[in-house]
Amino acid sequence: MKKAILALVFLLSVFAFEAHAVVKTQEIKYTVGENSYTGFLAYNDAVSGKRPGVLVVHEWWGLNAYARKRAELLAALGYTAFALDLYGTGKLADHPEDATKLMNAALGDLAEADKRIRAAYEILAKHETVDNKKMAAIGYCMGGGVVLHMARTGVVNLAGVVSFHGNLQLAKKAPASGSSKAKILVFTGGADPFVPTKQVQDFVEVLTTEGVEFELKSYPGVQHSFTNPEATAAGKRTKLPLVYNRAADTDSWNHMQDFFDDIFEERKAKS
Repeated sequence: MKKAILALVFLLSVFAFEAHAVVKTQEIKYTVGENSYTGFLAYNDAVSGKRPGVLVVHEWWGLNAYARKRAELLAALGYTAFALDLYGTGKLADHPEDATKLMNAALGDLAEADKRIRAAYEILAKHETVDNKKMAAIGYCMGGGVVLHMARTGVVNLAGVVSFHGNLQLAKKAPASGSSKAKILVFTGGADPFVPTKQVQDFVEVLTTEGVEFELKSYPGVQHSFTNPEATAAGKRTKLPLVYNRAADTDSWNHMQDFFDDIFEERKAKS
């Protein structure tokens, strides 16, 4: 009987902790020039004090539920995350042609894109929960290329960036400013036709020649968008080589956590 009571007390205490350890989220509207943008902020109120901030850069579809989910997952790990909006409030795509148009409009003028990046960075850096001396960024697909651009150009002050199945050409072409100290971690699919072997080789050659600190991991046989559980269905619908891979998704996410532990020089409590 005593053991049963103790077990019940333990379960109630767990439930009470989980009820308190809620990931708080909010949409934040902001303007850059004359245009409106809406980002998504997430943090865990069970974590005390200031903690590192992580920007999340969305896929070419726009700031959808997937990018928001990644921000929430980062918050559950003890970070404050802000999924920025590169396209503008309400601008989303579910067809490749529309996504391409939105992407080209956003990245066609990198100076303008940098203004949007800086605006989102300032929102995150000034949040009451964030230690603005410990900032990083992660990105997916198009966003993976964008965070590499951020690291290469030093458009904002980052300790490191993580690119998941991102385009590597944007980073390869961008000249290193010399002011960025951001470390780089890249995950790519070995069978990703959007990021072919030659593109990977060129990227490695350029960064190695310039002495940029980076790590790249390629998953054999893995295709594009391998971290997104909705990728396979989207691939069938759009007839694109998008395929989710649970093993690569799990491994890359775990490796990202180790990377953050290293660049922030601390072990984050897992809630």
